[in-house]
Amino acid sequence: MKEQDYILFEDYLEGTLSPTEKNEFEKRLADDEKFEQSFLTYKELSGFLENKFKDEQPEKEFKENLKNISDTYFNKSENKNSKSRTIRFKPWQYAIAASIVAIFGLFVTINDSTPTYADYADFSNINLTVRGENDELLSKAEKTFNEGNYDEAIQYFDQILIEDANYKEIQLYKSIALIETNQYDDADELLSVLSTGTSVFKYDAMWHLALSKLKQKKYEQCRIILERIPEDAEVYKKAQKLLSKL
Repeated sequence: MKEQDYILFEDYLEGTLSPTEKNEFEKRLADDEKFEQSFLTYKELSGFLENKFKDEQPEKEFKENLKNISDTYFNKSENKNSKSRTIRFKPWQYAIAASIVAIFGLFVTINDSTPTYADYADFSNINLTVRGENDELLSKAEKTFNEGNYDEAIQYFDQILIEDANYKEIQLYKSIALIETNQYDDADELLSVLSTGTSVFKYDAMWHLALSKLKQKKYEQCRIILERIPEDAEVYKKAQKLLSKL
């Protein structure tokens, strides 16, 4: 994370952001998982250090050192609308600033060790089997999915499923597209049915259902699903790798 991100965290917690800045900040929290994790970590650490330091009177030399560190890393000036804005911390916040700088590597470690959907959503391009009169639809569905146009791909998948509601492979790919577009309820419902059936895609469905829970940050549900994947499943090793991170 950049130093200005920590300044932004503090401004948000202090309620000093403008309505526009606040909306942009909250949108970034919703869209950027690593940014959100860093913010939550900062918030927890800030609360702990605030309670620890606000009622204590540090030694003069220690206090001066902390101020120098916070000045170096956090008291940045920014030009906004031709006005200069300087970040000012309360006395106990110098300790927080210094501590954040001192354990900057810890934030990186925490962020890197927290599994995210993007770390595991590495599915390959799909290659749909040609099925007679469905050729054109299958081709369009395959192309849009592989190009990452998931909303459009879902429309083609739906048309294919109207003609063949039991097309399990299409159900699986539609579920993945639904996860990619954050339509979790529909994806989870479809994957739950696939994962409890006898289809050859059963364990793939179970794996992607776990990834859906991961993307939703429902870590316990994700763990429970992963533990149901047996050793003879093709996705078993991936499931175990993710389990070790949870």
